[in-house]
Amino acid sequence: MADRQQQQTASTATQQAKPAVNGAAPRPAPAETQRQESVHLDYDESIIHKTILVGDSGVGKTSLLVQFDQGKFLSGSFSATVGIGFTNKVVNVDGAKVKLQIWDTAGQERFRSVTHAYYRDAHALLLLYDVTNKTSFDNIRAWLSEIHEYAQQDVVIMLLGNKADMQAERVVKREEGEKLARDFGIAFMETSAKTGLNVELAFMAVAKDLKSRKTRKPNDPKFSVTEYVDQEKQNQGCCS
Repeated sequence: MADRQQQQTASTATQQAKPAVNGAAPRPAPAETQRQESVHLDYDESIIHKTILVGDSGVGKTSLLVQFDQGKFLSGSFSATVGIGFTNKVVNVDGAKVKLQIWDTAGQERFRSVTHAYYRDAHALLLLYDVTNKTSFDNIRAWLSEIHEYAQQDVVIMLLGNKADMQAERVVKREEGEKLARDFGIAFMETSAKTGLNVELAFMAVAKDLKSRKTRKPNDPKFSVTEYVDQEKQNQGCCS
């Protein structure tokens, strides 16, 4: 795939460098092409963006990561995460490769001190609760308190209500998650690691925000994760 991309890039450069025909001046590259090339020049694709999954034990952090990384749901095959582990995933954002290093943390209280150490270097945090577990939702405020204490001030935070496919067992309304997210000024959506609902959207929104922060000029509008997520959900015709 890398060779094909290099060939395509070389082909584009060759086309743009063609000499004038019959003395006519060569046509400039379309504005969109120039803009995309500018993005490539402005963005360092070697940068690794550290994204951490946090939340109570059993909310589905590992399942969410596997769904995003491998596109599948492994039912009943996970024991509680011990300590912390990570997966690297490269995603394409507006023609540029964004490298996400996604850390899956243990939710048990005895591992909190380990998790705190990883907050400091995090560029983004996906905070999960289980819509069938009221306690996991009630604990979100405590998680946010820890995040604000240990993480960088400009860290990207997104609240995810996971296991949205389990409607019969639901005890936390979507509106409750939306209100909590508004209270803290963070993005929100419901996800399902089982069906894949909004899983890719969550990670892509984070990736777009992280890339935007590296390429945005002083006068450019600030990228809004919340606005992007809302727009994408409207385009998909979903309401979660």
